[in-house]
Amino acid sequence: MILKMKSLNKIFFACLASLALSACHKAELAIISPPLHQVSNGITSDTLKGAVKGTMLSGKTYYFKTDITVNEGDTLQMEAGVKLIAIGDGKTYQTAPEIIMHGTFISLGTKEKPNYITVQNADTYHTEAAAQNYSNVFKGYWGGIVCWPDPSSKSTTPGGDLIIKWTHLEFAGGPASGNESGIYASGDPRYIIFFQNINRNFILEDSWIFGAKDDAIRVSGGKISVMRNTFELCGQSGGEFFNMKSGTVGDLAYNFMIGAATNALKASDAGSSGTQTNVNMYNNTMVNCGFRQTKSGRGGSINFEKAARGTVYNNIIANCRFGLRLTSDADLTNIKYNNQYYYGSTQKIVDLFNAADGVSTFQSADIHSTTPKDNDPAFYGYDLTAFDYTANPGPMTVSLQTPAAVMVGTSNFRLKSTSKGLNAGKTDFTPMHAVTATGTYGTDITPPGKDAGAYQNDFSGNQH
Repeated sequence: MILKMKSLNKIFFACLASLALSACHKAELAIISPPLHQVSNGITSDTLKGAVKGTMLSGKTYYFKTDITVNEGDTLQMEAGVKLIAIGDGKTYQTAPEIIMHGTFISLGTKEKPNYITVQNADTYHTEAAAQNYSNVFKGYWGGIVCWPDPSSKSTTPGGDLIIKWTHLEFAGGPASGNESGIYASGDPRYIIFFQNINRNFILEDSWIFGAKDDAIRVSGGKISVMRNTFELCGQSGGEFFNMKSGTVGDLAYNFMIGAATNALKASDAGSSGTQTNVNMYNNTMVNCGFRQTKSGRGGSINFEKAARGTVYNNIIANCRFGLRLTSDADLTNIKYNNQYYYGSTQKIVDLFNAADGVSTFQSADIHSTTPKDNDPAFYGYDLTAFDYTANPGPMTVSLQTPAAVMVGTSNFRLKSTSKGLNAGKTDFTPMHAVTATGTYGTDITPPGKDAGAYQNDFSGNQH
């Protein structure tokens, strides 16, 4: 009888656990990409080279001097508090090593123990003294992370996921060899991240992106969730913080972006993936973007073009060379936008809150003015009038920009209690939730906020 009761108890509690899991996660459970379950043993050598897989152990520093590859079906994972140092000089593709991902890459930093994928002496390049002449920022010491399916794969769903949380990614852009399956032409500056796989997930959360030579991140198809990140000083004379091409679907929200060469966010359906680019961009803050782009009519804040669609709500666009740009060839029927907060310290910036070569117009809940310096968003610790955009209206070289115009430094971009951005947001829409990974490897999507921009008065949103 005792044995029978024990068996019944086990069944009872197993059923309870099953019911609880079903109740809590019924709406969000999904099949996770197989490589995520194949993390191998800890990596004990401090040097990575060739084909790699396994787990970089918490608190350790690792190095790579030549290209490393994660093969299809394999996973390379970073525990919290790991540093991965690229050793290169960016002069040739041989001396600017990259991480080639045909499998899955996971960086699980935490707020207390962030991870770093960077270069030697990186800390000295972040100081105002070093950044003032930007002598080291755009050297492109390494080749970045390139994620795309192995061309020789026989799998029906090749490739893997890219999952990055609480991680610093910096100083990529070394010249390409031209042998990257059409991703780059020979000599092109590479991106910090390139991702191309419409069947896989790209999650970027609570991370810091700094010092790319061209685009910081380019996605040519994939299920994305880009939440609560900080982007600073990317693109020497061109390039976006986040550039999306055909087949990119998902959400970008609560990102703080300062000092992009061109746009902070760009969506295009250029390419031939068969899946239309469809992205939500909400509650982002963009400051001082677009002034280093030398091509006419380009460079600003948010750009939709070439049949891309999506939603654009609750963004702060402050002192960007151009405001919202919707081109006539975008999928205008399926683009919804409103509740932007515009600020310009000069008449030229104010006049281009809607880009001159675009078709966007002010909407009912936009905050805007025809007067320079009107509607200051009232950041806690940042002076939007400090840089002289009358004398330097753009395009300009980076050497003309002060660190405060392109880097966060000690500034605070939360909104004061007097800001018109408080309670100016639209909340009655739903994020796309395109990403299918769940659990530890899943995304934490912050829903639309009642305040404009990346920082919410209730301390939700961006946590940096």
